[in-house]
Formats: sequence, structure tokens, C-alpha cells
Amino acid sequence: MEKGRVKNIKTELLSDNWYILKKITFDYEKEDGTWETQMREVYDRGNGAAILLYNGKKGTVVLTRQFRMATYVNGNTDGMLVEVCAGLLDGDNPVDCIKKEAEEETGYKIENVQKVFESFMSPGSVTEILHFFVAEYEETMKISEGGGAEDETENIEVLEMPFKEAIAMIKSGEIKDAKTIMLLQYAQINKLL
Repeated sequence: MEKGRVKNIKTELLSDNWYILKKITFDYEKEDGTWETQMREVYDRGNGAAILLYNGKKGTVVLTRQFRMATYVNGNTDGMLVEVCAGLLDGDNPVDCIKKEAEEETGYKIENVQKVFESFMSPGSVTEILHFFVAEYEETMKISEGGGAEDETENIEVLEMPFKEAIAMIKSGEIKDAKTIMLLQYAQINKLL
């Protein structure tokens, strides 16, 4: 794993209770050629995928609303977030993962997905790469109520709303989730709706 400007990597496991938290100490070569020892805590929760479901004819999108403890402890009064459908890969490839998550969370069985980009979501401390998708949906694709997987303690509310309303919710602060903002803006820039 050592390469280029990094050497002498030492890893200490701090927690593997839910995901993996490590303290990593390493030597880093600065621009002037000198080396300095640095320390970082790195959280590995796995990679994931997110998708924006949209209906071009109706001008609507499908989003979700669910409780997120991390936002609650950081001042989000009720802890609820409006988000695009997303989930961890858990060994699946990104396409299979996002199809499964869309069905579990929204109730729509999506066949044709388009990968639009991938991104490190919080590279200062989290290893996760998120794969971003878009897909058109129609009412005939709705096979269940959605709401999340029973065994994953998800209590997901499915929201279908006009695309323009979702964009307005970014401006008003009702949508604060980065992956959701990124995909809604992708749809806006690329005139999907």
C-alpha cells in the first residue's frame, strides 16, 4: 500500500463495532522533500450507491424521508432528512445494489439505470466512494409500498414530488443531504426534467 509520498504506515484498530475505525500513522513527503509524521483517523463503512428516480412526463422525482441519528446529534432538530434512495454495496456491484435499494426503499422495480459519476463523499476521514445513478420510473414499475428492508430497521417514507419543488427545497434548506443535492443538480444541469 505504501507508494509515492507515503511510507511507514502503521494502523491501529480503534473500533469494529458497526463499521471499521482505524488510527493511521504515516510519514508524508512534503513539497520541499522533507518528511513529516502525520496521524489520521479513517472510518471505513464500505462503498455505496445512490439513485435519482425521475418521471420526465410528469415532471416528478421520488425521494425518501428518514431519521438520521448523525444529523440529530449535530443540530437537525427532528433528525429527519429528505434523500435520494441509497445504500451500501455490501458485496454487490453498484448496478445490482442500486436496483435492489430502489425496490426496497421506494417500491419501484427499476431495470434501466444510468451511472452518471462517482465521488468520495467525505475524504478527510471516510473511505467511502459513492456511485451515482439516475433512472426513469413509471407507475407500472411500482410493485410495493417500499419503506426499506424489515431487517435493517429502516422506517422510510416515500415521497413523490414535482422536480421544481425538490429544487426549491435545496434553496429553502429542507434538503440538506449532499448526495441528493448532487443528483438533483445533475438532473437540472442536464435537463432530465
